[in-house]
Amino acid sequence: MKKNKEISSEQLALMVVEGMHEKKAHKVLQMDLRKIKNAITDYFIICSGTSDTQLDAIADSVEEVVNKKTGQKPWHREGKTNREWILLDYSDVVVHIFKTEKREFYDIESLWGDAEFTYFGDDLKPSSIPV
Repeated sequence: MKKNKEISSEQLALMVVEGMHEKKAHKVLQMDLRKIKNAITDYFIICSGTSDTQLDAIADSVEEVVNKKTGQKPWHREGKTNREWILLDYSDVVVHIFKTEKREFYDIESLWGDAEFTYFGDDLKPSSIPV
C-alpha cells in the first residue's frame, strides 16, 4: 500500500480520532482552530484516559494508525514518562491525551472557546453534544 504523505489536516485529525477510539479513549473532542487568527495549528484533538496504561495505549494506537496510513511520525512528543498528559505534535494536528483529572485541571477547551468543537461518540460519529 502506497503511503500518501500529502494528506489534509482534516484527514489526519480523523485518523487520530480513529486511533483514540481503538483504545477506548473517553470524551474525544476535535477543536477546529483554522478560523482563529494566529492559531498555532489547525486542530487540537483531545481525549481522556483513566490509567497510565490506557494513556500509553492510546498514544501508541494514534501513532500506529497515522504511521500505517501515511508514513508520518509525530514531529514532537511529550509526557510519555509522567503519563498524565501526553502530547503528540503532528504540526497541523496536535494531540492531547489526558488523565481525566488533569484534563479537568488544565481545561484546554475553555482556553480556545472560539474554536469549532466536534465531539465523537463511541461509534466515531461526530456530534455537537458533549459526551
